[in-house]
This record gives sequence, C-alpha cells and structure tokens, in this order.
Amino acid sequence: MILTPTRELAIQIGESFASYGRNIQFRQTVIFGGVGQRPQTDALHRGVDVVVATPGRLLDLMQQGFVHLNGLEVFVLDEADRMLDMGFIHDVKKVIAKIPAKRQTLFFSATMPPVIAKLASSILTDPIRVDVAPVSSTADTIDQHLYMVDRADKNKLLIHLMQGDTIREALIFTRTKHGANKVAKILVQEGIGAEAIHGNKSQTARQNALKNFKDGKIRALVATDIAARGIDIDGLTHVINFDIPNIPETYVHRIGRTGRAGASGRALSFCDHEEKAFLRDILRLINRDIPIVEEQPYRMIGGPKKVEPEVREPRQPRGPGRGNQPRTQGRGQSAGQGQRREGGSSASPRAPRAGGERQGQGQRPAQRPAREQRPQQARGTQPERPRSDKPAGDRAARPQRASSGSGERPARTNDGRQREPRAPKPTEQRSSEQTGRSGTDYAALTKELFGEDKPSADKPKKEEKKRSGLGRLFGL
Repeated sequence: MILTPTRELAIQIGESFASYGRNIQFRQTVIFGGVGQRPQTDALHRGVDVVVATPGRLLDLMQQGFVHLNGLEVFVLDEADRMLDMGFIHDVKKVIAKIPAKRQTLFFSATMPPVIAKLASSILTDPIRVDVAPVSSTADTIDQHLYMVDRADKNKLLIHLMQGDTIREALIFTRTKHGANKVAKILVQEGIGAEAIHGNKSQTARQNALKNFKDGKIRALVATDIAARGIDIDGLTHVINFDIPNIPETYVHRIGRTGRAGASGRALSFCDHEEKAFLRDILRLINRDIPIVEEQPYRMIGGPKKVEPEVREPRQPRGPGRGNQPRTQGRGQSAGQGQRREGGSSASPRAPRAGGERQGQGQRPAQRPAREQRPQQARGTQPERPRSDKPAGDRAARPQRASSGSGERPARTNDGRQREPRAPKPTEQRSSEQTGRSGTDYAALTKELFGEDKPSADKPKKEEKKRSGLGRLFGL
C-alpha cells in the first residue's frame, strides 16, 4: 500500500504501475476522494495486490469495512516529509495502527527536514538511509533566475514574459487559492490560455485542467502547492514562482517539475519586499546563489509601491423572486413597504374596505385603529359596571370584576386567603391637604368597594385564629 498527499499524485503513481507492470500479472487500484466510491469498492471486492491511496478516503473505506490491512506486507509513504507534517500525521498514525507490526516500511522524499527525520526514526525500526543526491538540492539541469519586482508590478511582469517567444508553456505557482484564480483570470484577459488548479476545485475540474495543460491546449497552468509534489509533466520547460514560498523545501519541489529525467528547464522567481526573508531561507537551504535579472522593465527600485485598488466587475442584477414577483429594494420589506404605488406615495394610508368585511384569508384586514381610539372591552360576558359620579379632576378607580353567579369578588392576598377589611389607624388618616394634593377621595372609594360609609377607627380588629400552612392553603 502506498499513501500519497494529493489525488493527482495518487493517479500518476497508479498510471506508472499500469505502465511499468503491463507484463506482470498483478492487480492494482487507486483510492482517493472527490469521486464516487462505488468503482473503488468494486475493485477491492475483486481483490488487489497494490493499493495507491490518499489518507482521507482510505480511512473512510476502512470504517465502512471495505478495506482490511491484516495481510499487508509493504507500506510506502511517498512525499514522506509532507505526510509526516501536522496536516497528515494523525491520519498516518491511524493507518499504521491497523497494519501488521511485521512489515517493510519505505519512506520517499526529495527533502527531509531534521524535525521530520527525527519523527520518521521514531516510527521506523533500525532504518537504512539511501541518499541519491545531497538533501534538498536542486538539479543542475535547471537554470534558475530571480526577478526583484514590486508586488504591484508582478502581473505586468508575468504578462510581459508570457507574451514573448521564449516561454512556450509555464507552470505558475501562487501561495493562495484566491491568488491562483486571480492570475489565471488576468492571463485569460490578455489572450493567454490559462486555467487554475487548487483544492477548492472539484476533482473533475482539476483533472481536466491538468489534461488540457499536458495536451498543449493551454499555455499556463496556475496552481498552488497541490501540484508541487510529484507531478510529472513531459517536456515542461518553465516553472514560475509568482509568490516565493514561505517553506524553503517547497521551492525545491516546485522547480523540480522541470528539468526531469536529464532534460533542461528554467525556473523564474518573482520576489518583492515582503518576501526577502523567505528568499534568504531558500538560499540557505539550497546552498547556492540565484542570479538576479537586471534587464527587465519592472525592476524594483526603492521602497514598495502602493498597490492599485482592484477593479471589480459590477454585480449582475438578481432575478425575480418567488412567483416572478419583483424584489423589494430593502431586506425584510414586505410588499407595499419601501415601494411607491402607482399614482400615489408609499406613505399614504391604506384605504378602508367597504363594509369592513374580509374578502378572503389571503388578503390583509383593514388597518387597525390607533390604540388610543380603541374602545375598552370587558373580559368575558359581564357588562361593564357603571362608574360612580366623581369630579372630572379625580382619577376614576376601576371597579372589581364580578364573578358569574355571585356578587362582588372580595379582595384576596397572595396565598389565596380572603382579606378582611382593615380599619385605618388614626396615624394613617391623611390630612385634607394631602387628600387635596393627591386628588383621591378615599371615603367614596371605601364606600364603593366595601359598601361602608366610613371605616371607624374604634372598631375592634377581628382576631384571626392562627392557621397552619395547609390550613391557609385549603381555607381551613
């Protein structure tokens, strides 16, 4: 079983097995995500000798019971430094936990940072190291050049180089997915065939873009580092680093897409002010100098230039809403709000309907009257009690609502007990000045509520028998 970091590399390894082993009787299949799993599971049911897979889809099929690694003999990690990075190390450990302890393990990589090499030694048992070339070295057949250019002039320099006759086709690397889309769009606007390939693209779109570039249908393939690992393109002459990578080992993998199998190639790198620190790390890793191209129209002089604001195309108008109804101008506005009616203003009140009758459930009722104009309605079926004659300046007290089949409802406390009328103390009698100031006739209010002329101060207070909690609750 061979684990790879990208789908494109898995497909390429599968094609290499089919080509090199066409005269050998063995069965192999490729497992990766982004496509349906049915053809992959059918191939596993028929039985295979070699499986090339990406970690995500492999773990998914293992959980579903389609893959069993009990009889595994050889375990291979291609691009081992990337597979043992933080992005894949957890998935790799899950796979290693399912394979037999007695096996042969092979790690392949063109670069091996010290941290990753230490981690690999902890996984392997007494490993043997084979170095074909010095670690993290670039091929001598690759002619490397450096362009010092402002970020604002990178697009102009790229178009200037692509419009010449020296570059027939080029693989262009950017740091971000958005940057890849932007560069591809600019090249297409200048009449240069280009497509972008990155992780946000569907697997079909990625395969079509790579196929069109290999077949010569487009001159430029703009990619993120998804295409920097192991992708083999026959006859590729130029690799352009539109953005200097922030990881030095990535530079070695990028320019390694050209100058393969003894062929010659050229690697052009654009460096701005903010990328000088990344460039120093790359020069320290490859242990050689990269010559700077001085004769170019956009040479960097002085400090960084101000980047021109990006001009975006106007947004297309949105289509009609539900039921082919025109959309309102503002969000959350219903029909009739924020729009002017024909022959009138939106601020004009809605005309009342004749007869005040509703004409269907789908239509809104007439506008309700204002709150201050609504007549007060008594709850239930009890008629409203007549108010006592009081001066206009006094505040009319609301009468107690009568219950059905009885007289006036007595006042009750919070716990449900009936409240006995309490005789006011002499100290509680308000003076005539306070009564006049508050505007409330307590004598008339007492007479209306309790049917008494005036509560006497010398009336003995009713002694209540102490009740327990349950007695107060049930009125015992």
